[in-house]
Amino acid sequence: MSASPPATTEPKKKRGSDLKVLWHLLFKRTKGDTHAERLDSFYSGQADAYDSFRERLLHGRNELFSAIDFPDGGTWIDMGAGTGENAERVGDRLASLDKVYQVDLSTSLLAVAKARAEQRGWSNVEPVEFDATKFVPENGLGSVDVVTFSYSLTMIPDWFAAMEHALALLKPGGVIGVVDFYVGRKYPAEGLRKHSWFTRSFWPVWFASDNVFLDKDHVPFLRSKFEPVDFEERYGKVPYIPFIRAPHYWFVGRKASHG
Repeated sequence: MSASPPATTEPKKKRGSDLKVLWHLLFKRTKGDTHAERLDSFYSGQADAYDSFRERLLHGRNELFSAIDFPDGGTWIDMGAGTGENAERVGDRLASLDKVYQVDLSTSLLAVAKARAEQRGWSNVEPVEFDATKFVPENGLGSVDVVTFSYSLTMIPDWFAAMEHALALLKPGGVIGVVDFYVGRKYPAEGLRKHSWFTRSFWPVWFASDNVFLDKDHVPFLRSKFEPVDFEERYGKVPYIPFIRAPHYWFVGRKASHG
């Protein structure tokens, strides 16, 4: 009788990685006097397991990056880029870009992003430790083709400033792309999803424990500042929490052209 094949260790590794992330999400106290210090306190012990767990939590990213038109020779800034995984979602279009800046304040996540860029041979990709409300590329304001925020806007304390800064960075006709958790207003504008009292009450409290602040004004602000190109409001599963779904959206908009 032939020997049975050895049991795979992949599920065990996945569970181990999940437990590490869950411990940081549920029990680890975030410390630090500055936003950068708090980010590193939160992510330093889970950076290597970050992508696997959040693949099942952060929905809509593939749809967002599929909807964005990245121009040949263009410049893309990914704000709050974390481990740099979003560049993987752009696929072959990444090579056609002249410059990609991956901006984040977490040194532990940026270390993963730098290793990824080196391993992939992405010579046009530069991970940068900087504040999303202040970073300016070498070509200055008004020189960028695409700015994205992938589940980072809810973690930026002054998200209004981040959005206004993104608007200033973009060329006329440039594209903004945002995907994130959110809650709707109690009385949303016509055409926008109306969330239940439970959704509007539970999820902001649940996420706030990890310094993720859901906001009722994200979508109205984006729709007021940019011409909508693609916009969806959805619900997505949360690992290990059955029966309920967290609300998220993705938005692709265009900055007004001169004239």
